[in-house]
Amino acid sequence: MISYTPQIDDYVKWNDLSGWVYFVCDDYITIEISVKDKTDDYVHFHKKTHCCVLCFPHDWKDLVYIKNRRTDGDEYKSQEYRDADLY
Repeated sequence: MISYTPQIDDYVKWNDLSGWVYFVCDDYITIEISVKDKTDDYVHFHKKTHCCVLCFPHDWKDLVYIKNRRTDGDEYKSQEYRDADLY
């Protein structure tokens, strides 16, 4: 059986949650489960409020890969200024 390795911009299902993989490191990933417009302008370059859940490596076996934004033609980036988008 091939194991799945989470990548940024993958859409996954995990138990009763589903969303976009927002951050990946060796210790955990975050899955963005909702996004809404911000009601304030304290940090002007952040336009959205992101709700993310942590998923630790011992739970990655329970992730179900659905699709990704890299090849599906979706140009949306979940976080405009994240490091992965800058380099």
